[in-house]
Amino acid sequence: MKTFLFGIFILFFGYIFYSKFIEKIFSPSDESTPANTMKDGVDYVPMSKGRNALIHLLNIAGMGPIIGAIQGILFGPVAFILIPLGCIVAGGVHDYFAGMLSIRHKGAQITGLIKIYLGEKVFKIFMVIVAVMLLLLATVFVYTAGDLFAERFFGIKEFVITNPVVLGTYITILLYFIMATLFPIDKIIGKFYPVLGLMLILGTGLVLAGFFINGVNLQNFSLAKYNLHPNNLPLIPMFFMTVSCGLLSGFHSTQATIISRTVNNEKDGKIIFYGMMCLESLIAIIWAAAAMDVYSLNLVPANIVGTVNVVNIIANKFVPLNLAFLVTLAIIILPVTSGDTALRGLRITIADALKIEQKKISNRLIIVIPIIICVLSILIWAKTNANSFSLIWRYFTFFNQLIAIPVLCCGTIFLAKNKKNYLITLLPALFYVFITMSFIFSEKIGFNLPLKTAEIIGAILTIGTLLYIFRIIKNNNSSD
Repeated sequence: MKTFLFGIFILFFGYIFYSKFIEKIFSPSDESTPANTMKDGVDYVPMSKGRNALIHLLNIAGMGPIIGAIQGILFGPVAFILIPLGCIVAGGVHDYFAGMLSIRHKGAQITGLIKIYLGEKVFKIFMVIVAVMLLLLATVFVYTAGDLFAERFFGIKEFVITNPVVLGTYITILLYFIMATLFPIDKIIGKFYPVLGLMLILGTGLVLAGFFINGVNLQNFSLAKYNLHPNNLPLIPMFFMTVSCGLLSGFHSTQATIISRTVNNEKDGKIIFYGMMCLESLIAIIWAAAAMDVYSLNLVPANIVGTVNVVNIIANKFVPLNLAFLVTLAIIILPVTSGDTALRGLRITIADALKIEQKKISNRLIIVIPIIICVLSILIWAKTNANSFSLIWRYFTFFNQLIAIPVLCCGTIFLAKNKKNYLITLLPALFYVFITMSFIFSEKIGFNLPLKTAEIIGAILTIGTLLYIFRIIKNNNSSD
């Protein structure tokens, strides 16, 4: 329990002090934001700080802080330290700079920022990567939410697409995704997300309350045995690839740039972007602790360890039966409210790249229809292949962490150009180059090389990235 509480201590005081430090370096201005200067009634719509904060929380808190937490805690109580520490020095910084740079550049999406700071070639590569990642995420979240709902409220155990309940649930969620992607942001997302955000907080709060009412069995960290993973997975890089949302997630940048178009004042950015990342990290820590407890009591069958099905076991363990459905419902909200904004982000990203004005619904449909066809195709394939979830999720995990790197690089170049301390973004960027490259070169979904070899390649590519960033900084300085 001490390590769990220490992790919350890191998160709380880290936010209080480090977020102020980051904000001071960025120096938010009092100038009018794109939400006001480019108002279009669809994507550029000014909203209050509180509303934006709750919307952004739901946008970023997909299944990542739950699945990542219940998988990451298998490494042991070291997760209680690495999750909040990573959030403070990497995840919060990443989200803040993604949102604030977008505000400074007329609400540019992450691919637009990459084009501005890293050039045309890098932009083209990451345009494809972002599109693939968002499509994979939206598809997985259709059936993740659908399966959870069907299991809790209809008692379904076999989640085949031919089951009418399962199919009907998928179709309902997908239709909602289409509406949320097409409608002005203040009509559906702006109205319902704040309420849904409070439900998420309530559901997680019920689990936390169960710790103190029913008791919780938590291990404490020990340097003598800091990695307890039952399959002996290496802490580096696997932990940092397993736990994304709550620690650092590139997906967040695609969501921060959506909210950048609704922010009234740059000074709201600290609570909206950095603060909600910290709140998501707290959610991840709580679910990690709950998972550690049910694992230690052998309440989880071996075949579902680390899967989303652990959610219902946790709910039944810590929450009274008449309230357990609220916890499941709160978790179902997560993939639904991240899947819809993933598709919204993809629509906006494509529209910006092709310069298609989005005020007319016909222009939005031109982009959305092909997107939905892609999602349906991946969904049908996924539900007819037994190992599809594991495969899609692992590729999503790689793309997700990979996208965080250019965001932090953009922040580095921005700070260097303005003669400010760029180490705050450069160091986490370089760390994640090493992590992602070591992962993809060692994993079966990648090059399947020995880990040591993969780490050497990762180190070389990290040095190469550093030299590339320094070259851009040098060119910027010489052109000033």
